[in-house]
Amino acid sequence: MSTKGPISQFIEHHYRHFNSAALVDAAQGYVKLLDEGGKMLVSLGGAMSTAELGISLAEMIRQDKIHIISCTGANLEEDVMNLVAHSHYKRVPGYRYFNGEDEEDLIKHHFNRVTDTCIPEEEAFRRLQKHLHNVWKTAEEKGERYFPHEFLYKILLSGELEQYYEIDPKDSWMLAAAEKNIPIVCPGWEDSTTGNIFASYVIKGELHPHTVKTGIEYMTYLVDQYKDLSSGPQGLGFFQIGGGISGDFPICVVPMMEQDLEWENTPLWAYFCQISDSTTSYGSYSGAVPNEKITWGKLAKETPSYVVESDATIVAPLIFSYVLGK
Repeated sequence: MSTKGPISQFIEHHYRHFNSAALVDAAQGYVKLLDEGGKMLVSLGGAMSTAELGISLAEMIRQDKIHIISCTGANLEEDVMNLVAHSHYKRVPGYRYFNGEDEEDLIKHHFNRVTDTCIPEEEAFRRLQKHLHNVWKTAEEKGERYFPHEFLYKILLSGELEQYYEIDPKDSWMLAAAEKNIPIVCPGWEDSTTGNIFASYVIKGELHPHTVKTGIEYMTYLVDQYKDLSSGPQGLGFFQIGGGISGDFPICVVPMMEQDLEWENTPLWAYFCQISDSTTSYGSYSGAVPNEKITWGKLAKETPSYVVESDATIVAPLIFSYVLGK
């Protein structure tokens, strides 16, 4: 890696113990994997797009520090919504003290709250809806089928959303991903807002459900991507932000290839890091420590593994800054 910038120097000087030391170890392990020719998958749980992780994530994509992404449908769509409706978002720092009436007042004004940030329904969801309907309908009329992320790639690359841009487009990770055409898997897309909108068109008889490819097809797509990305000298690492399906889904591809497809010598994940504030507890997948994954054929005992038990909105930008040498 090139000479470290002030953020990296600050991290190395001050972050010496406990979770801060784990952050440094994870960042250095990430850099080592890439320097030795490895690749990295990043999974996005929670509402990281609404938290504007794109400010650091987009640059990671542009500089080839991320090679495949797994994310929830919410993260897929909310980055684009932030791109086209940012000025209409509302921040409510006193959300901890809200009562039912306060929450009801937000929805009456067409705001949907995510912690301290309210997404404007009309400017975000509905502005994007008409463009999605057009690409869904066009694909159906041509007898074509695509993944959810591919439809968004089409819209972003067409330039038709540029009229709405309200942030610097370099801070949109979805735009960066579309321009790089990096692979994305989006398990459980159906429970997102755009997934719900698509389902509504299906119920009304306006669209066919098969127009959008779904979960099993994402898994078979992931197998091909894993085979390609793990074929290098150091394999493919796994950097998990938050818990849930965005992490559970892709990490299972390795035991599936080894045990169910019976493909011998399938490489295990070459690196693992999870940023989570989920307490380690009985039966909690999001709170499971990495060594549990050894018993499932996902990691090896020698796999560099890290857990940073902290807020991902604080930790991820710091690690990304370190990896970028800032």
